[in-house]
Amino acid sequence: MTNTIKVYKYRWIVLFIFALLNIVMQMHWVSFASITSEAAAFYNVTPLSIGFLSMLFMIVYIFISIPASFIIDTYGIKIGVGIGALLVGIFGIVKGIYAQSYTMVVLSQIGLAIAQPFILNAYTSLSAKWFLMGERATAAGIASLAQYLGIIIALAATPFLAHSYTIPRTMFIYGLLSAVIAILFIVFIKEEPLTPPCEEGLQMRYKAVEGLKHIVSLPQMWLVILLFFIGLGMFNAVTTWIEQILEPRGFNSEQAGIVGAVMMIGGIIGAVILPLLSDHYRKRKIFLTICMVCIVPGLAGLALAQDYTILMVSSFILGFFIMSAGPIGFQYAAEISYPAPESSSQGLLLLAGQISGIIFIFAMDAFRTSTGAMTPFMVAFIVLMCINALLTLKLKESNLIRSSS
Repeated sequence: MTNTIKVYKYRWIVLFIFALLNIVMQMHWVSFASITSEAAAFYNVTPLSIGFLSMLFMIVYIFISIPASFIIDTYGIKIGVGIGALLVGIFGIVKGIYAQSYTMVVLSQIGLAIAQPFILNAYTSLSAKWFLMGERATAAGIASLAQYLGIIIALAATPFLAHSYTIPRTMFIYGLLSAVIAILFIVFIKEEPLTPPCEEGLQMRYKAVEGLKHIVSLPQMWLVILLFFIGLGMFNAVTTWIEQILEPRGFNSEQAGIVGAVMMIGGIIGAVILPLLSDHYRKRKIFLTICMVCIVPGLAGLALAQDYTILMVSSFILGFFIMSAGPIGFQYAAEISYPAPESSSQGLLLLAGQISGIIFIFAMDAFRTSTGAMTPFMVAFIVLMCINALLTLKLKESNLIRSSS
């Protein structure tokens, strides 16, 4: 590293404000996941209609992801993510005020879903502008940690808030929180530091369209896209149906919310530890392989365990490894696809996971057993994750992280 490279303490403030925005974004995504049955009764709709509220985020992402990445690449994170922050603040409040109406909740979820890619697609772009090469997987891990924290809050707190108050009052609380954090983002975010945190040559990037053409020309990127298609799609589907996965085995909504929260706690710990180790040892491939292998026993326990303690342990293991794989995978993709813009590579990976998430959500509902259990497709997920583990063996280590000093 040359002596001209300087990093600024303000990078942590930028990351913290971005993390807060990500927290409320994810809270809205799964705000009904752990109270699916109660919400279906409250709105007089089917459980699939409640699942649709989460699925909307995946459907909308398919159409908005590439435009969002283009705006982030072209106009920067202050404008790009700022659009997302503004939408979160507006539609979070609208959802809270009109939470008695299922139709208004659907419309609000669409607005929030439009905001999501402007936030999710900016992880690696933000870390590239503010952090050293050897800090970037860690920065992406912290951003992912915030994502998981938002899911934890929604899964664990929503059943208790809804039972203590009401579903509309709970959504109003979430809406107020969204507005406050959106204002904080708009006030405190900065586009980039005075000087870049890397060598001058590493600042150069393709334009958005050129970057996408470069990304799709790389065989290694298609392997990573397939990893995310299976892994992220499975995570999206399991998070959406967590209560319905456990209910046929006699677990109630509060227990389902706690199981989901434990999975996210495992994810938070994993998202801190494994990306940090990946940066320290300057390796990506081996950590991705470890994650894929270790997801399998955690997934098996979540699919089959009858004992609540085993279920909690399995959930923690699943969360620890699947959620730490995300930031490592995002950073690996950014490195192997350089000089494509980071938000473009990340956007394609997330897009793959949203498409498969929609497919998996419908498939899990369609292949329920006569008792309503989703076990058949959970077993299919175990097989798919074994395939993912084999796919990681075909990856080549990132030259960019190995050559950085």
